[in-house]
Amino acid sequence: MIEIEKIKRVYLLGIGGIGMSALARYFRFIGKVVDGYDKTSSSLTLDLEKEDIPVHYSDDLQKVPTLTEKDSTVVIYTPAVPDNFAEFRYFRENGFSMYKRSAVLGLLTSGKRCIAIAGTHGKTSVTTMTAHLLKQSHVDCSAFMGGISKNYGTNLLLPDNNSPYIVVEADEFDRSFLRLHPELAVITWMDADHLDIYGDHETMIKAFAEFVSQIQDGGTLLLRKGLNVDCQWNKNIRYFTYSVDEEADFQAVQIMIIDGAYHFNLKTPFGEITDLCLTYPGLMNVENSVAACGMALLSGVLPDEIRASLSAYTGVVRRFDVRYSGKKTIYIDDYAHHPRELEATIKSVRDLYPGKRLTGIFQPHLFSRTKDFADDFAAALDLLDDALVMEIYPARELPIEGVDSGIILDKMKLTSKIRCQKGEFPDILRKYQPGILLTLGAGDIDRLVDPIVAYLTETGDV
Repeated sequence: MIEIEKIKRVYLLGIGGIGMSALARYFRFIGKVVDGYDKTSSSLTLDLEKEDIPVHYSDDLQKVPTLTEKDSTVVIYTPAVPDNFAEFRYFRENGFSMYKRSAVLGLLTSGKRCIAIAGTHGKTSVTTMTAHLLKQSHVDCSAFMGGISKNYGTNLLLPDNNSPYIVVEADEFDRSFLRLHPELAVITWMDADHLDIYGDHETMIKAFAEFVSQIQDGGTLLLRKGLNVDCQWNKNIRYFTYSVDEEADFQAVQIMIIDGAYHFNLKTPFGEITDLCLTYPGLMNVENSVAACGMALLSGVLPDEIRASLSAYTGVVRRFDVRYSGKKTIYIDDYAHHPRELEATIKSVRDLYPGKRLTGIFQPHLFSRTKDFADDFAAALDLLDDALVMEIYPARELPIEGVDSGIILDKMKLTSKIRCQKGEFPDILRKYQPGILLTLGAGDIDRLVDPIVAYLTETGDV
């Protein structure tokens, strides 16, 4: 494995990914020369360039490290980079040290008190909340987050006091989380997903069981109540459950909404923490906060510190992200790309804004996911008043014959539904009068956000 001390240059293939950009920032911070490639410019890559991390967007071998730098260069890549990509082939054929992002993250967490947050939904929010609670306490931490924290404006946190704790998002895609050996871990959900990798739900659940087996002896697992994961693989750890609505070791009780904020008490195995307040919307975020508070408490954060920092938590970009609030319309952007996430987000909006007309714009992510869960996507989108469904964002995949966004629309019972193109926005919104407007998806739908905000502002809805 690489010896970080001997590295002079770090080159990242897919540098604009949320996990890759955090690594880029980290290596730049510790004094390495950092640059890389990405397919398209984005807000993430533009921010990296502002931080003196060069990024190029063409498959151009003139931009890559030369053979004379081979012994002092490490190339980090994501599974999304195809094997036939010219830069990838160049590095592989010329003997450069090449590592997947997950392997590097495993290296950076080795020897640390690693807190790993896993699960098919909610892990970014729980990771960011947990990092915030530790960061604002005497415990402190470093963190590699799978989203941009609104509190800190970044996806990378560094400790102020040499804290041994490192909080990381443990991604199940491509079995990446099996590179980690945490001291403390959370599993939020285990719904079927990434079946292009695992083949079936049972195999995916076995991977989560293997993740549990890698928790260090004497460590701790915090598991969402009701999840069926085989914990017999590791009998040398403590197990706790958490929930927002069921009896559990860590449980939110006496939940109330006052002036748009959630107020609740947290029942724990160590006593009750009273008068907690979460101003970030969505009941699913109350559940996420229970997991984060549990992790913080198990890491040594004091109840008074939790109380103070939770109320100051402002969320994650693209996670129930209120981007505009006017007299007529409230606009929320969310990363939801799995049926369970769509359902949770839409229901949370209904709870917060009863009686409002709800219009959602959804961009399906991956042909395989659309094919596998078309029925479930249709059922979730039927919870809207108006559904605008965009074409599938392919990400790393090639098209699958007969699979497009129309297969979701065909299964929907909702009458107010249309299939639409990205280029039709924001003009298409003139046909609707939403009380609440939602953009939903994990592809490039985020590029609609600023034009939609500009449209709502220019049309006088202020």
